Amino acid sequence: MEEKMISQAVISRLPRYYRYLGDLIENGLERISSNELSKKMNVTASQIRQDLNNFGGFGQQGYGYNVKYLHTEIGKILGLDRSHNIIIIGVGSLGQALAKYQSFERSGFVLTGLFDNNHSLKGMSIRGVKIRMVDELESFLQENDVEIAALTLPKAKAVEVAELLAKSNIKGIWNFAHIDLNLAGDKIVENVHLSDSLMKLSYNIMRNDSI
Repeated sequence: MEEKMISQAVISRLPRYYRYLGDLIENGLERISSNELSKKMNVTASQIRQDLNNFGGFGQQGYGYNVKYLHTEIGKILGLDRSHNIIIIGVGSLGQALAKYQSFERSGFVLTGLFDNNHSLKGMSIRGVKIRMVDELESFLQENDVEIAALTLPKAKAVEVAELLAKSNIKGIWNFAHIDLNLAGDKIVENVHLSDSLMKLSYNIMRNDSI
């Protein structure tokens, strides 16, 4: 059977559903309707139902959604029911902040390696993970099962390292460098531009001021 293609717009909303449902579980809520969820998420109830119907629906007419069950099922869709080994390349301010963010591991993303070119960092550790030099990266990838590499490097260095990663067993690259990486082959790249989000905020502030 041909696998159904899911739009990127739907996929981009799944982490929000997962996060909001997690908050509801913490607050002790056992079930919720699409209308109630829509008010919390600022997404229409119809959109929520359409999104979830792509994966089977999960709701019961007259009952709504079991919060814990839906949270678990969306977690499975997102691949959060298994662990993902991740390394960070570039241990400057942003790299260190990511390395110290323990919530990633609660979602199954396990930090297994840190790499940098700054020799003054060599041998130091963050949360028990030793910082290695980038020239050790290739051998580390050959000897370890690593699924994701986070790049927090300058633009020029990111291209060089990405080319090395393209030849490795890495499956995905989480790219924070100020350049969009488009790699040939089967590597999945998620380009993250923090400045884009800030500029979007600036636009909305300006628009609000003009009303």
